Amino acid sequence: MKVSYQWLQEYLPVKATPAELADNESRTGLEVTDVKVPADGLKKIVVGHVLECVPHPNSDHLHICQVDIGEDEPTQIICGAPNVAAGQYVIVALPSARIAGNVKIKKGKMRGEASNGMLCALQEIGFPESVVPKEFVNGIYVFPNAETPGDSVFPLLGMDDAILDYDITPNRADCMSMRGVAWETGAMYNEVPTFKEPELTEGTTPIADLLTAAVNDEKDAPSYQLRVLQNVDIKPSPLWLQIRLWNAGIRPINNIVDVTNYIMLTYGQPMHAFDYDKLQSDKILVRRAHDGESLTTLDGNDHDLTEEDIVITDGTKPVALAGVMGGLATEITADTKNVVLESALFQPTLVRKTAQRYNLRSEASSRFEKGINTATINEALDAAAALMNQFAGGEVAQGHLSASSIEPLSVGIDISIDRINHVLGTALDVPTVLGIFKQLGFPTHESDGLFSVSIPPRRWDIHIDADLIEEVARIYGYDNLPSTLPTGDMTLGHLTRKQQEIRGTRRYLESAGLTEAISYSLTTAEKAQQFTLTDSALTKLDFPMTQDHAYLRQNLITGLLEDLAYNLARKQNDVAFYEQGRVFLKEDDATIRPDEVEYVAGAFTGLVRQRNWNQTKEAVDFYYAKGVVDGLLKQYHLAAPVRYEAVQKPEMHPGRTAAIYVGDVYVGFVGEVHPETAKAYEVKTTYVFELNLDLVLAQDRQKVVSQPTAKFPAVTRDVALQVAKEVTNEQIMDVITKNGGRFLTSVKLFDVYAGEKIAHGEKSLAYTLTYQNAKATLTEDEVNKAFAKVVDHLESDLDAKIR
Repeated sequence: MKVSYQWLQEYLPVKATPAELADNESRTGLEVTDVKVPADGLKKIVVGHVLECVPHPNSDHLHICQVDIGEDEPTQIICGAPNVAAGQYVIVALPSARIAGNVKIKKGKMRGEASNGMLCALQEIGFPESVVPKEFVNGIYVFPNAETPGDSVFPLLGMDDAILDYDITPNRADCMSMRGVAWETGAMYNEVPTFKEPELTEGTTPIADLLTAAVNDEKDAPSYQLRVLQNVDIKPSPLWLQIRLWNAGIRPINNIVDVTNYIMLTYGQPMHAFDYDKLQSDKILVRRAHDGESLTTLDGNDHDLTEEDIVITDGTKPVALAGVMGGLATEITADTKNVVLESALFQPTLVRKTAQRYNLRSEASSRFEKGINTATINEALDAAAALMNQFAGGEVAQGHLSASSIEPLSVGIDISIDRINHVLGTALDVPTVLGIFKQLGFPTHESDGLFSVSIPPRRWDIHIDADLIEEVARIYGYDNLPSTLPTGDMTLGHLTRKQQEIRGTRRYLESAGLTEAISYSLTTAEKAQQFTLTDSALTKLDFPMTQDHAYLRQNLITGLLEDLAYNLARKQNDVAFYEQGRVFLKEDDATIRPDEVEYVAGAFTGLVRQRNWNQTKEAVDFYYAKGVVDGLLKQYHLAAPVRYEAVQKPEMHPGRTAAIYVGDVYVGFVGEVHPETAKAYEVKTTYVFELNLDLVLAQDRQKVVSQPTAKFPAVTRDVALQVAKEVTNEQIMDVITKNGGRFLTSVKLFDVYAGEKIAHGEKSLAYTLTYQNAKATLTEDEVNKAFAKVVDHLESDLDAKIR
């Protein structure tokens, strides 16, 4: 919430500077994230009086203006705004002035005519367009009253005020109003705020002759109050009121709507005004919407309502979404003459769900969701009626309608001085605590160290003694609380084996040149079901923020592909990402909560090695991605062998994808993304892998034993085989290792050939076999005997031809 420092000072004397106030508020738990004076950085911007305005002779849209800026002679300024006219009091940026964006204004010529400055729109001096009155959005700002030419515009537009931006947490919704902030500031500085209520004068027409009201279920609207104003004159609000609204981030509309927003800022009580003459009957009925009913809200959007929505009706059809937004059909316009004014309390949960369902979060719905002061519902209604009568004339009908009402009650809490000191670790005495309760404005009775504290309705966040202890700590000062070291035996923290191995996974992948990415856990139904390792039912959120984030992910690759696309769009063509995180799997739709499973995935695109003077460039390929996976799996020292088998997956290239097995357990896959899938994600040729990390880490491990360097020489033998194309390297390696004998230490594939010199449908593979005895020197006879056994089995088991 944005709080005006000058407005706050009307309620209590604040001697601290805005910066000091912000710092002190933050120390007591009410964080102020920013303090801004709109005029900072601007200079030489004054009031000008347009004496003459004639068309520019060399332009069809420019005007030559003679402007009084408080000097002896008028100055000539060229202006292109469509609404500039003689007699206006306007904003003038003089030569060498600084306007928004640190832009410097200079003298110059426009189409051959001299221009000594600039007539400014509000946006050009730093106002967001969202708060500029609509009649001035596309032109210069015109003061509603005559001002003194040459005077600074900053105090006239509220730009010399300091605006404190409060970050209000849900538990302190009482501070979502100027009065709430005033009470909080008063407690901090031991001051009691004073509030002046506008005087309400009622007419002679009883409200019961004009309107009736009813609430179907008082649980939906525990308090619903109405007033009626007749014969009002719709026009702009006074400038001081507009300033308070735009400094709070709200666009001024007209004197009726502006008062409802002003009262909301003042009391924290959301309000709504209806055009009385646009109601189809003289009855207001608050009820649940019927399925199939529709409503066009003030933003012009149509909504199909459900039975979970509370609506305000004119007896038959909805005219507003209760607590969220009014309907377009009963909008206050320039032709409005009679107004129905609403002040109410609605069921917070239903308001929140309605606002989320239709994406209509507003200042009003935010306050209803978090709570309002039930003691000022009628007080705010009367204040609003009085101000509308003051600004728009007309007559306030006698009395108010109460379709439902709630009695504001204080909450009584008993607490002892010993309890407070025990929790806070302090040695506060009774007078100190009594003084704190007095600062907070909580009536208190004390007897023998026992306090009976009465909590007023404006602090609906306080219910139990722990809340009260927190208030004592805040006002006493968190920095004044004693600090002590923990006592007793300390328990040393440590990582579990799984945590250690997950961290080791990240370290390895980063050492392999991959960069960690963190993607959203929420995605679409289509993306959630791509690249999956196992069948799973979808998990949908009840209230997603957007349709693109409505389902929990079942893979990590889609997020990585989106990350790659983001980087490729910014000319980062050589990218390698990995992500270690959780996917959400469940057996069927009947399962309420999904299982959270640890996965790890990687994605590569572009070059893995740049061209240099002594090496050629190298693009990522299947074997590079597979090598990263091989290295990762070796980190776990798995007991069962890792093997790869060709596999078909709809999102993967049909000839460049392999399933990964640990023994007979399917744990993941590696390969190239299908070109059509890559095109859909707007990425180039991309290789990916994905592993079920929980499944991998659950496999049996082999002990890692340190081996001394062999003292005896190794002997190698090379063998080239001609086999059918269907025979895989893994099959050959399996035959060699099973029959190589106890002295076979390694087998390496060093050549693959398939071409004209080999029979059709066959290929040639060449291997180096290394033999070594750690305890003695191997003889030729031992090696030849072991090698011959390997050759025999290759020929018999795989029908291999030894070349």
